[in-house]
Amino acid sequence: MDEEKLIQVKFQNKARPDSAFDMLKLEELFRRKSLDHNPENLHKVEFFIILLITEGQGYHTIDFTDYKCEKGTVVTIRKDQIHKFFRSDNVKGHLLLFTDEFLVSYLEKQENQKSMQLFNEFLGVPKIQLSQSDFETVKNIVHRIDEEYFETMDVHSLSIIRSELHILITQLYRIKSQSDQIIADKKYLPEFITFQNLVENHVVRTTRVKDYADMMALSTKTLNTISRNIVNKSAKEFIDEICSKQIKRLLINTSHSIKEISFMMGFEETTNFYKYFKRQLGMTPEQFRASF
Repeated sequence: MDEEKLIQVKFQNKARPDSAFDMLKLEELFRRKSLDHNPENLHKVEFFIILLITEGQGYHTIDFTDYKCEKGTVVTIRKDQIHKFFRSDNVKGHLLLFTDEFLVSYLEKQENQKSMQLFNEFLGVPKIQLSQSDFETVKNIVHRIDEEYFETMDVHSLSIIRSELHILITQLYRIKSQSDQIIADKKYLPEFITFQNLVENHVVRTTRVKDYADMMALSTKTLNTISRNIVNKSAKEFIDEICSKQIKRLLINTSHSIKEISFMMGFEETTNFYKYFKRQLGMTPEQFRASF
């Protein structure tokens, strides 16, 4: 694997190191000489991103899927996702970058969990195509954040930006909800979020449905009902999807050998890892890695 693929981008705001928020114009991204990575290569981020396209056309890749972007496109990228930019001379827009702590420190737990649902790819696709009126609404919020961040920036600014960012996220969540682009206020949703968090944190230890049911003090039947109700998949299918995604991220974004990745993902035998991956993806780990 090339060293350029070993990219895990931490949140850094060199201009304002005490801030857990940053903002820049998309067209300025490729002109930044201080970047420690090439934005056109796949990289894993340790923070959240909202991308608003205001002019032109292009593409953006998130977790191995390419999304077409144009005026009025919003793309949401959550912490630990792999993504990359496509350079395009005619595309303009805004990037808002922030850590989960930036909102957690401000919002109540329940409200923060709802806000973070906007970034959950299992509840909806990460791309939103805004209508003209919604585009103007969103653009105005982003403009207010831009003015506060780059022009005013006094002792009150970060608090105001937090509030505006919460308004922006809630507005985008509303737009998605009204157009049925996100699973919102559905029965079992809180339980599903708990299940998802458990799987993402423990899938390297177990892919057994019963283990997660036990963690939640539920029967396997109830856990299957929860999973099917939200994502129309059995609990095992959902666990395998998360496991496969984490394996793919390791294959693409690290230089670890197949044997090392097998061990990291909790497989005692590499042969079992090969069988599992081929059953899930229809190809070997080497074939998947070579495709990128």
